[in-house]
Amino acid sequence: MAEADPIRLRDRIDTGARYTDEDAITLNRRFRGADTRALLDAVLNEGIAGRVAAVSSFGAESAVLLHQVAQVAPNTPVLFLDTGKHFPETIAYRDELVARLGLTNLVILEPDPAELAAKDETGLRWSYDPDGCCEIRKVRPLEKALARFDASLTGRKAFQSSTRAMLPRFEIDTADTLGRLKINPLIDWQADALAAYIAEHDLPPHPLVAQGYPSIGCSPCTSKVAPGEDPRSGRWKGWDKTECGIHSPAQPDSDGDLPPGYEPAF
Repeated sequence: MAEADPIRLRDRIDTGARYTDEDAITLNRRFRGADTRALLDAVLNEGIAGRVAAVSSFGAESAVLLHQVAQVAPNTPVLFLDTGKHFPETIAYRDELVARLGLTNLVILEPDPAELAAKDETGLRWSYDPDGCCEIRKVRPLEKALARFDASLTGRKAFQSSTRAMLPRFEIDTADTLGRLKINPLIDWQADALAAYIAEHDLPPHPLVAQGYPSIGCSPCTSKVAPGEDPRSGRWKGWDKTECGIHSPAQPDSDGDLPPGYEPAF
């Protein structure tokens, strides 16, 4: 009899967490040094992480992961948070990439209209409470959508900011207690590798990159970045904020060590 895969799909009747820190550690060891395409094939076609969705902002570097996903499993659900605050260029770029890459399962998520009316009637919450704005327009819609998935793919890279520098390929999503996996297939990719991949496959760039926006989010909270600055320094400029809330960076424990499984992926 063949040896059982140590990463098994959880019984859907089981009310416990789908995955644990130990599962993430095992997966990080299994795929240490593995090719990104091989990792995606195992996740999207072999089912090692259960039901998986890709979460994409269709931002500056999104074409790389989306192209690889389309090559491996074009019917993968791709979740896009339409906050109502995006640059028009982002919406146009989203539609262009979906058509060009042959992605067949774009899922557009929107904030709850009743919650918007109650908590952001003027649409200006971003100007005095960016965390609250992100909570309403991003965190809650995504949390609701991900409840039916066992894992999500992100496009985070270690070089983007200090809060992402130590992230592993596989981690537990701490947004709730459901024990979903969060998978970062490109975490060890460098900027030059991304540029080379985009050129090799003739992928269209986000139109705002050439205008000085290396990291692109909602238009009111995204600024241009000077050469040599942190690529994400243009996000929420002037605020002590580096993430929208859908990605909670790993926090060191009381002894200053990262949680189990949080090893550099490169």
